[in-house]
Amino acid sequence: MLDFKKLIIQAAAAMAVLSGCNNTEKILPSISGKAGEVAVVCSKVEWEGEPGSTLRTLLSDEVPYLPQVEPMYDFFNVPQQAFHKVFRVHRNIIVIDSDEKYTEPSLSTFNDVWAAPQTVIRVAAADGKQAAAVIAAKGDKILATLATAERNRLITNIKEFENAELRNTVNHMVGGSPIFPKGYTVKKATDNFIWISCETTYTIQSVLIWKYPYTGEGDLTPEALAAKRNEITKEQIPCTMEGSYMILNPDIFPGSAAYDLKGRSIVELRGLWEAYNDFMGGPFTSQSFLTPDNQNIVTMDAFVYAPKYDKRNYLRQLEAILYSFDWNNLAVGE
Repeated sequence: MLDFKKLIIQAAAAMAVLSGCNNTEKILPSISGKAGEVAVVCSKVEWEGEPGSTLRTLLSDEVPYLPQVEPMYDFFNVPQQAFHKVFRVHRNIIVIDSDEKYTEPSLSTFNDVWAAPQTVIRVAAADGKQAAAVIAAKGDKILATLATAERNRLITNIKEFENAELRNTVNHMVGGSPIFPKGYTVKKATDNFIWISCETTYTIQSVLIWKYPYTGEGDLTPEALAAKRNEITKEQIPCTMEGSYMILNPDIFPGSAAYDLKGRSIVELRGLWEAYNDFMGGPFTSQSFLTPDNQNIVTMDAFVYAPKYDKRNYLRQLEAILYSFDWNNLAVGE
């Protein structure tokens, strides 16, 4: 059995010593591990049994609206006896803690236990069957916690390496802006459209931002937003062949979601784009919302072109840029 409570107490005590008598900011090592990777700490019996199977199914679920199958997260098992210093600094850790002393199964989250910025999720239950039930019941929370942690790390990096000139460009048109890291440049800008992109030999990561008058609630339906995207990209995004341009995949209508983010009511689209009369394509995601005066709709649309590579992490990097948006840039993150 892994005595997680004891490990937490030891970590807190160590941090208190490192902080010194003045109670200054904790000193923690930097996290290790690749983006989108999770270390699962549990016994071999738990990993090969019901808890491990349930967790593997959750983490390996397919990321929606990618052109090829990619899992939500990459993961590996760390046996309890091997959970030492090297693994304790991993970016994302899930601990399955099964012991009969737990009369009530639970799921808890902790930040910056052994490293920073770190997320630790603990599943505590009397036995493996109960642990698996917690994972199944709280699967959405586990995925949301990991997604938020990964996104916030990206936003922190974006802030550290910001290209402030791009913020000013978008602010001028929209009255607010996401934060762009260095490496992104303006490819096209008009009075109501901006195309900002980071391009290498084999990859394109782009953010398109457009603004247009709001006429009523029907403008923010998925169907209306999809039609507007096709209209904008046909006009503004040429592809490599003459007469080619970006369109939505005609066979797969984008998925949609609605949520509130930092005072804005967001309508999100997520789907696949392709090139009309050309051989290009990839995933995209967008956020559409009203300006504070309710007079205009702003859409921020992020797309990836990376035919030689997996696209999950490229798209997540762009999503972090979209999530960093704020009116007048008073704050970033969540």
